[in-house]
Amino acid sequence: MTLSEKHNRTSYPKGKQKLYQQMVELPKSYNVVALSKVNKVRATQLMKIRKKFHKDIIIKVIKNRVTQKAFEKISDVPGIDKLSSQLEGQCALMFTNISPFKLNLIFDQNKVFLPAKGGDVTKIEIMIPAGDTGITPGPVLSEFKEANVPTRIDQGTIWVSKDAVIARPGDVISTKLASLLSKLNIKPIEAGIIVNYAIADKLVFAENDLRIDLDEFKNELSRSHNESISLAVESSYFTKESMGFLLSKAFKHAQSLATESNYLSKDTVGSIISIEENKAQNVANKLKNKGYSFS
Repeated sequence: MTLSEKHNRTSYPKGKQKLYQQMVELPKSYNVVALSKVNKVRATQLMKIRKKFHKDIIIKVIKNRVTQKAFEKISDVPGIDKLSSQLEGQCALMFTNISPFKLNLIFDQNKVFLPAKGGDVTKIEIMIPAGDTGITPGPVLSEFKEANVPTRIDQGTIWVSKDAVIARPGDVISTKLASLLSKLNIKPIEAGIIVNYAIADKLVFAENDLRIDLDEFKNELSRSHNESISLAVESSYFTKESMGFLLSKAFKHAQSLATESNYLSKDTVGSIISIEENKAQNVANKLKNKGYSFS
């Protein structure tokens, strides 16, 4: 063994060598490699996601430099170099065969609410509801007072007199308020994983590319569907979707033509008689205005 080999063996622990090898092999084994910045993601949340989707998504959180060194060895995965350049701060790498768009939707649907910590910024309105808190009176009363929550003592516990909004979207939660919310078992901090960067099918996707408003997407599909049927009907293009509308349109046109030409059928006889009755009544009214009378 040369001095250099001995140095490498002693410099890199077996665990790090194993992770390095995984980073070389995993991008070649899956269709999608995704990166998520997890600086503000709590470990418990990442563990829940990892446990829930362990069969479909491999999640690795390792040192960026080790990953970048491994990715330098990969030449047959398009975009891996661009993804490597995004490795800054605390990152999680995900290897999967799930589309990165669907992956983002999965994470969005698996957001959790966590207890607040001092300095957290709330994205929602936080309200303490009226009722029995179950908390025994003591120093905690000052926390309620400081948060402008009206209270009363009843049967040995603190009651909130009426619903109290204590924070609005964008507010920074103080340490004292976080402590009060914890005592009340209120978890106001929405936490979730976001795919910040991904490579799939030889394409590179940034975070904005992967954001999908599902409701807006459904509405857009619905609008497009309706507009395409309208166009098919106007151009008399037959499909299983437009057939019913075209037949209905043709029937109305045929009925209108038959009525205008006084062609009697079971579908037009009522309309023709009604039209002729109106004509006769108009003639009768004109004659009556000229002094003619009808017995």
